[in-house]
Amino acid sequence: MQNELTLWPDNLVQQYRDHGYWQDKTLCDYLFERAREQPENLAMICGERRYTYAEMVDIIHRFSAGFTKLGLQAGDNVVLQMTNVAEFYLCFFALVQKGIRPIMALPAHRYSEIAYFCQHANAKAYIIDGTCSTFNYQALAHDILENNASVSRVIVKGDLHYTDSRFTSLAECLADTDVTQDANPCDIAFFQLSGGTTGAPKLIPRTHNDYAYSVIGSNALCDVDEETRFLCVLPVAHNYPFSSPGALGVFWAGGCVIIGADTQPQTAFRLIEQHKANFVPLVPPLALLWMDFAKTQPYDLSSLKVIQVGGAKFSENAAKRLLNVFNCQLQQVFGMAEGLVNYTRLDDPIEVITQTQGRPISKLDQVRVVNEAGEDVAQGEEGFLITQGPYTIRGYYNAPQHNARSFTPEGFYRTGDIVRQTEQGNIIVTGRDKDQINRGGEKIAAEEIENQLLRHDAVHDAALIAIADDYLGEHSCAVIVMSSTQSIRPIELKRFLRQQSLAEFKIPDQIQFIDELPKTPVGKIDKKKLRTLFSKITASV
Repeated sequence: MQNELTLWPDNLVQQYRDHGYWQDKTLCDYLFERAREQPENLAMICGERRYTYAEMVDIIHRFSAGFTKLGLQAGDNVVLQMTNVAEFYLCFFALVQKGIRPIMALPAHRYSEIAYFCQHANAKAYIIDGTCSTFNYQALAHDILENNASVSRVIVKGDLHYTDSRFTSLAECLADTDVTQDANPCDIAFFQLSGGTTGAPKLIPRTHNDYAYSVIGSNALCDVDEETRFLCVLPVAHNYPFSSPGALGVFWAGGCVIIGADTQPQTAFRLIEQHKANFVPLVPPLALLWMDFAKTQPYDLSSLKVIQVGGAKFSENAAKRLLNVFNCQLQQVFGMAEGLVNYTRLDDPIEVITQTQGRPISKLDQVRVVNEAGEDVAQGEEGFLITQGPYTIRGYYNAPQHNARSFTPEGFYRTGDIVRQTEQGNIIVTGRDKDQINRGGEKIAAEEIENQLLRHDAVHDAALIAIADDYLGEHSCAVIVMSSTQSIRPIELKRFLRQQSLAEFKIPDQIQFIDELPKTPVGKIDKKKLRTLFSKITASV
């Protein structure tokens, strides 16, 4: 249990309960309570399909019964990889109701990542969207079954492409209703994923108590209620559109979640116009794309009340432009799947909304800005952000070595962000300390890609660096020292990386060649010098 979940100290647990932050209820409890109060209210729209709260909960109970009949039980881990479809939420709650713990894989993840999740968490099953037209998840699942002993069942939304008895249609999992819960509010509810700095994503164990408080606190700050019509075009499993306040917050408040199949503005704007969506979370690249499209297309977007922007830093100029284009409220969000979430408040002065990334949800969030020695810097000075609180984890899942690096002895999480804090407590993000690229909100561990590049015979040495990008925030640049006996073109290296079954967003946007990688006085690759060199080259192109 200790490796699975690093527990909060008893004195903090008592403090969180005394303040009413931890309510000892499961994530399902909040949804089921809302369904009892307003069963006929519209909960979810997915294409032409509509679900009331009563219908949604009935399907959840039936899936719970079906998953149990397949042999899944409390404490089992299951990889859940769905595109933006209603079945994602239905499966999530059905698993959580029975104490079965979903691992929130993203649609972009491929064999490399999925195989790691299955192996590291000893996953018993893999749930996929077999109706996706852009990628064959059933073929991926077949490879997982052949190479991962722990996975005994693949559950597929849509028609089965394999006669293998280990494949089961999700529709066949609709069994007799099971309303019993096998979940404990203090236990792990599910796993989010860390962007990581050293290879595959780390698993983030979120308990019912800590995650529920994050969602409820977010609802209060974001004015989410039963009138909220929330459009989700970002990947549904991503922590930001899932819980900040996300779909969970909207379900618990009795609002309606409108599921967008893709992020393209023409698709989203039609949904906003048709369903009168009034709340939408975006990442900076998407916000910029939507702004450009909105200037030329005559859609009625007057229902929009709040646009959130998070996942990566949003420039002051872009923030001001968004306010002018959409004529609604902007809320900046700066958070992490490990816990801490900061929001600008809806009634903040315009300079706070456009110039900062907000302040924490809770009065019990302990946020410190420290120097390299771990000492607090003066207010307004730049430093490293560390934090602990009622919804920030104390350790990754089964990862003692990572935990020793990522958490202080006192339990503060080292976020890897370089920030300043204003007198009012608002955070301004100025950079990253971790060796990681934040590409439009997707975190890429440099070491993972470097290790893959070094597997190629033509690569003698490699470094992956972040280059500032007006659209993505940062894009990735691989700097390569070629072998003395072979040469290779950038397109061939990209093809090689794709053959390693990496998520597409991890493929370097740019590949540059150099005779020798610069080193620091202690012999490490000098990535600061590389960023300076290749940022100038990029700017001159």
